[in-house]
Amino acid sequence: MIYPQGTAALAIEIALKEQGTIEEPENITKYGKFMKADGLPWCGSFCNWVLAQAGVKVHSVVGTALGAHKFKEISRWHEKPERGDLAFMDFPHDGVDRISHVGIVVGMDNGNVLTIEGNTSRGGDQRNGGMVLLKVRTDKEIVGYGRPKYVPYKGEYPVIEVAPMPTRKARKGKK
Repeated sequence: MIYPQGTAALAIEIALKEQGTIEEPENITKYGKFMKADGLPWCGSFCNWVLAQAGVKVHSVVGTALGAHKFKEISRWHEKPERGDLAFMDFPHDGVDRISHVGIVVGMDNGNVLTIEGNTSRGGDQRNGGMVLLKVRTDKEIVGYGRPKYVPYKGEYPVIEVAPMPTRKARKGKK
């Protein structure tokens, strides 16, 4: 499907096509090159790159805490997610008490928020993991949402397919 330029639907489609992209050593990515931030953690660069490809202007979120603060400053900070929002995260278990990660909201499911994120991992370090992945997040991790100024759109959105997590039995192998 062809989504209109400047819409959240187009941004989501572009982001989803990036799934599986892996950084080169030392945080080198096309997203970092785009933001002139190569070598830095690139979750924010990924979001800025996606939005630029979709024709959506937004301030830099490379510095995630500063990016979140700017959304608050311009009254575009929200507590409830919408598709296309930027979800700003703090991971309570990582010992860093600040917003340290950002991803793009692609959907909501049973009280969880589905995001597509750059520089994350399937396990391990959630804010510096080296690849683009679809993630399921909870309100324990998400601090709030920055809402870019998208072109209004009432059509369909890309279909999000979340692979079910393997059960404990499946991970160990059937006996």
